[in-house]
Amino acid sequence: MRAAATVWAAFALALPAAAQIAVTGETVYTMAGPPIGNGMVLIRDGRIERVGPAADVKAPEGYRSFRAKVVTPGLIDARTVVGLSGYLNQDHDQDQVDRSKPIQPELRAIDAYDARETLIGYLRGYGITTLHTGHGPGILVSGQTMIVKTAGDTVEEALLKPDVMIAATLGEGARESARGASPGTRSKAIAMLRAELIKAQEAQRKRQRPAEGDKKEKEPPARDLPLEAWIQVLERQKPLLVTVNRANDILSAIRLGKEFNIRLVLDGVAEAHQALDAIKESGYPAIVHPAMQRAYGDAENIGFETPAKLKAAGIPFAMQSGFEGYVPKSRVLLFEAAVAAAHGLGFDNALSAVTIDAARLLGIADRVGSLEAGKDGDVALFDGDPFEYTSHCVGVVINGKVASEQAQ
Repeated sequence: MRAAATVWAAFALALPAAAQIAVTGETVYTMAGPPIGNGMVLIRDGRIERVGPAADVKAPEGYRSFRAKVVTPGLIDARTVVGLSGYLNQDHDQDQVDRSKPIQPELRAIDAYDARETLIGYLRGYGITTLHTGHGPGILVSGQTMIVKTAGDTVEEALLKPDVMIAATLGEGARESARGASPGTRSKAIAMLRAELIKAQEAQRKRQRPAEGDKKEKEPPARDLPLEAWIQVLERQKPLLVTVNRANDILSAIRLGKEFNIRLVLDGVAEAHQALDAIKESGYPAIVHPAMQRAYGDAENIGFETPAKLKAAGIPFAMQSGFEGYVPKSRVLLFEAAVAAAHGLGFDNALSAVTIDAARLLGIADRVGSLEAGKDGDVALFDGDPFEYTSHCVGVVINGKVASEQAQ
């Protein structure tokens, strides 16, 4: 194991940024077909060039080569606040929630993301190459999310998609603690969301039809950032990502989504086992809670088996590290998937949930999630079964460049 890490470190140090890469794995999980025994992945100019058995895919002269026990696509964390939430657990590195008012859909993750945050490198060392990150749960509507790679010194270098979803919370997590502050109840929370969406509908109508009898050219309406964000939701450009754990809150979220015909992604769903039929019928996907999330509050009925139950019910889902309220402020997606795999989900489904399934749910499957020609050169290398606690991630390639070479 140490020898493998040493070889990889030497390889990484010698590798120039523009070099071409050939990775051989005793088992290569492409997530686009069956695993390949003694497989080869060629990466050229940041993209995957070819994948197949090493007997058929030869590395051209000049390619840098490396061998690992197991090779997978880079892992995708489908819901986190890393980059807005830092490892110090201090006010100055906690930008995931602004509590000055309960509804703030205009807040952009791109304006708060710290590409050099220590936690990003920490997670990258476990094979995680893509993050769906941004504003987290804690108020009714906390802001927008984005998708980044776990490499790059600036948000522009890391960026994959700048604005993906608008994050909302229903249940206890949305309630203000101050006496008399809104929303104080579940019905008030839904009423406040409905009011915002109805206001956005009215704004849509006014933009689509001129005032009757007024033929004069009018000035465009004044910019209203919150309103513009809600119109994007109504026009189905962005999903509403709703953190819900209680079964009754899951049903309320579904009801709201159907009323306004919006795209919805359910987040958390600790009590999904009590609402499987409704979730399946709705057609809405879920980003399931971390397997090892603490069981308290709305999530008191959480279970290791939730991912397996969603899979058995045929509900599309992905997995996440979520938000951790204490140091080091982040769970590790690899470990969460391993626990789910051991509690009914199985190896193949767990790996799929943190690669291609996550990519499809997030709308980025054309770029990441599987090892296929033309996709981004994002590869994770392991010295054993990725879900075994004795295994280590011995290398990570992102966009065709070595991003991590430290054994964990």
